[in-house]
Amino acid sequence: MGLDDALIFTRVVECHSFTQAAQSLGMQKSTVSRRIALLEERLGVRLLNRTTRKLRLTEVGQAYYERCRQIMLDFAEAEQAVMQLQQEPSGLLRVTAPIEFGQLFLGKVLGSFMRQYPQITAEVEITSRNVDPLEEGVDIAIMIGQPQDSTLIARKLFESARRLCASPDYLASHGTPRTVEALAGHRAVLLPQDSQRYWMLQGESVPCQRVLYCNNITFAREAVMAGAGIAALPLMFTEPAVQRGELIELLPEARLPSGEIYAVYPSRRFQAMKVKAFLDFLMRSLPVQEGHLLEPAAASLIRSRL
Repeated sequence: MGLDDALIFTRVVECHSFTQAAQSLGMQKSTVSRRIALLEERLGVRLLNRTTRKLRLTEVGQAYYERCRQIMLDFAEAEQAVMQLQQEPSGLLRVTAPIEFGQLFLGKVLGSFMRQYPQITAEVEITSRNVDPLEEGVDIAIMIGQPQDSTLIARKLFESARRLCASPDYLASHGTPRTVEALAGHRAVLLPQDSQRYWMLQGESVPCQRVLYCNNITFAREAVMAGAGIAALPLMFTEPAVQRGELIELLPEARLPSGEIYAVYPSRRFQAMKVKAFLDFLMRSLPVQEGHLLEPAAASLIRSRL
């Protein structure tokens, strides 16, 4: 109530009239008069001397008015600053992302975004852990899979198609599976999105022999290229190796569940311009075809395969 009364008092002084102040505030004159009287009663001082013809500030009222006027000016300046922030992206942008996505895509995209909007500064955490944007004060968390927290907004960025791959050496030693059923018993290199006991292919659950589990796609790819076993790897991480003959795609007709990548943020209401602008910029900048993300270096090679 104090700030409202200070605003009413300031407007009365500047309008030199209860009537004009009431009109500018959209209030009844009687309400304005009552609020000033209550303000004086609460402060225990007289702020205005009233006559039928004019209002005159008391000494205490003059000092109070000067302080209130400065508060109103500061408030107006704060509102203007907020509106300017909404007109052009600026300020600190905090982002988290999975390791591989951050290394392959985010650095280049964010760098280009910051070049376009030089008032942006950024803090980025490249991590394999799940991040709660609300708890950690993050503007945007890029994550695999849709979050369960219904208070968060999740914007789907793309899908990451996967393929079964193995090295030529592994296939020479263990044979090449020609059917989904023939996968049973093969050595499996698994990632967190995989079942720990089955290959999930075309709705079928095919038993697998887990020999290696890791939480990093690049690590899994390198292990498979070295002959550790078969893995379901994202298309964007395997195409160059397939083109070089270092990996062999298995059962291309078999459909694996795609990984879905989301940008997660606390609220769509009063969304900061920096967040909205970066999300739009990210969507425009990623090499996505038919909803699937492509590795930048391999994008031109695999358009015909999706």
